[in-house]
Amino acid sequence: MTNEDVGTHSVADRLQVGPRDGVTYPIQMKYCGHCTMPIEYCEYYPEYEKCKDWLERHMPDDFERLKIEEEAAAADGTDDDKKRQKRGGKGLLRVKKKEDVPKRICVSRAARGKKKSVTVVTGLSTFDIDLKVAAKFFGTKFACGSSVTGEDEIVIQGDVKDDLFDVIPEKWPEIDEDVIEDLGDQKRT
Repeated sequence: MTNEDVGTHSVADRLQVGPRDGVTYPIQMKYCGHCTMPIEYCEYYPEYEKCKDWLERHMPDDFERLKIEEEAAAADGTDDDKKRQKRGGKGLLRVKKKEDVPKRICVSRAARGKKKSVTVVTGLSTFDIDLKVAAKFFGTKFACGSSVTGEDEIVIQGDVKDDLFDVIPEKWPEIDEDVIEDLGDQKRT
């Protein structure tokens, strides 16, 4: 028997085709309700603590098994920092930190040219409103151009500032008319 024959036997044994002994088929996968990944991969998700909370509430048996495996890994001395990816990668989601910004919407008018003006709306993102959807809504409602220009700024073509005090609370009931502030005429920078 040559070295090649010895190598092929070990590879063939490792790459066994067909059902394996000790495995029940079909294999059932369990998925996390928070990150939607298999529960074995939750530890690589940026919001692992939220995954743990979900598992503890909905799958207590699997949570206990994962907890025991975690404790065993910690006892072995495997460092958690070595497992986690430090930088980059498309699979790693960035968790945005929400600042405690006062919830208020500012509406102002800005001159554009000699006789034209635009209406600027800021603060909609503090109410967790998708700015692209809001800009599309304003453009359709007022039959004009509307776009997201800044991190939290929508520019609507034309002077529709006064109409916004009625339209915004009508479209989004969680916004009270009292939190909409009129800044008057502003100069655009």
